[in-house]
Amino acid sequence: MNDAFNIVDLFAEAAKKNPNKAAIIFENKTISFGELEMQVTETSYYFIAKGIEKGDRVFVLVPMSINLYRIVLALFKIGATAVFIDEWVSSKRMQECCKVVQCKAMIGIFKIRLLSNFLPELRKIPIRLGVNYTAAHSNKSLPSTNKKDTALITFTTGSTGTPKAAKRTHEFLYYQFEALIKIIQPQQDDVDMPVLPIVLLINLGTGSTSVIANYKSAKPTSLQPEQIINQLKTYSVNRITASPFFIKQVSKHIVNHDISIDNIRKIFTGGAPVFPKEAELFIKAFNKAKIEIIYGSTEAEPISLIDVDELKNEQINIHKKGLKVGKIDSSIEIKIVQITNQNFVINSENELLNITLSANETGEIIVKGKHVLNEYFNNENALKRNKIFIGDVCWHRTGDCGSLDENEILYLTGRCTSIINNQGKYLSPFTYENYFQSMDHVENGTIILLKSKITAVIELKDRSKKEFVRNTIKENNHELDDIIFIKKIPRDPRHNTKIDYEKLSKIFLH
Repeated sequence: MNDAFNIVDLFAEAAKKNPNKAAIIFENKTISFGELEMQVTETSYYFIAKGIEKGDRVFVLVPMSINLYRIVLALFKIGATAVFIDEWVSSKRMQECCKVVQCKAMIGIFKIRLLSNFLPELRKIPIRLGVNYTAAHSNKSLPSTNKKDTALITFTTGSTGTPKAAKRTHEFLYYQFEALIKIIQPQQDDVDMPVLPIVLLINLGTGSTSVIANYKSAKPTSLQPEQIINQLKTYSVNRITASPFFIKQVSKHIVNHDISIDNIRKIFTGGAPVFPKEAELFIKAFNKAKIEIIYGSTEAEPISLIDVDELKNEQINIHKKGLKVGKIDSSIEIKIVQITNQNFVINSENELLNITLSANETGEIIVKGKHVLNEYFNNENALKRNKIFIGDVCWHRTGDCGSLDENEILYLTGRCTSIINNQGKYLSPFTYENYFQSMDHVENGTIILLKSKITAVIELKDRSKKEFVRNTIKENNHELDDIIFIKKIPRDPRHNTKIDYEKLSKIFLH
């Protein structure tokens, strides 16, 4: 890879080939590749005039929009680092993130800039700008960017401890794009609805048109499927890349209202598990689309891939090895190692081999590859806890539990920290979640260890069916000590899909 070859170069190349093609459609406004490239260049000079330089870290607190991508590409163009935090984090967590990265500048919408006046850590940031800019030009050449420069810093999900800042260089982004492009296989006539922000960057680099969904990821439950369906039809969208929650809500609306969506050719979803019953729903709603589920994490995306047709046919049984997530991506290497809450101190390949498990044995999933993150920003403890270094080679500990079968097919059994040790026998809440979701009248369910009892926690679609569900579970499962029904099982704020075990445990502490 050439030192200067990055997303800005890819975007410039796409803009040169198709200057009049729609790059982004947002709130009924369309910007072409050519116009966006011109605005990116003007914004680059504007940032330099405001004192932002190569190597500076810049907090970007702007929702998904044309402005967001203009700002990010301009920062990349001048060699600055764009820093992102999730929209739903608390003010306290936002300040903790600020302490970790020590940004020189902040770019945010009016509400955030107003809030920054009341938060000491944000108030310390010397340069605070809005999303608008004044067109600026200069005879000076812009700084050159090389592959080892840091492009992005993003914070992984978590509300306690020192924030974990994932540090992505331009080289890392390039290899991640390369891996994802092999899966997505973008076409010239693709019109994508990318709800996952990183995918819109890929679209800009490959010349695909992006339609930003009328959806606020910070408030997933406010999703209005009819608005999304209207966008899909209005703009002739033929590809969707989104979280399972997004696809599920839109699919339910399509099926329940007998709506026909014929223009969607491909759907890619990731960021949270998809169970066989959900796969059936996706197929029913989008029966003409190829639908694939990508398994990965902040530090390694993609890891594996499975087609919904293959997943749909999986038999659901709590005694099975877990949720099938498919074949390992060709650009990544994977091992299953012994589960431990300790840091691994491994000095050689032989030592790694000693803790590596055989086919069909369940343990922690670790991965290595060019698109596997090997660095956190200013967090040595996170590095020791999540990485295994053998010389220059870095293995990432995903924290996920699973197994590989004889054909190198990966199965998930959930987070390692959620595994329950029941008198020497390990129980996976994840396999129970798969089983519960397959049951009639159950919206969601899992198991927890409550007062030394293996307890099923169930969220119903219809609370009048409580006794029916209770009896069905009792008839089919003899490992549970108790069954509890609650109104709502807490989900993760990012995708509103994964069960938040920490919050769930706190419910029963009171």
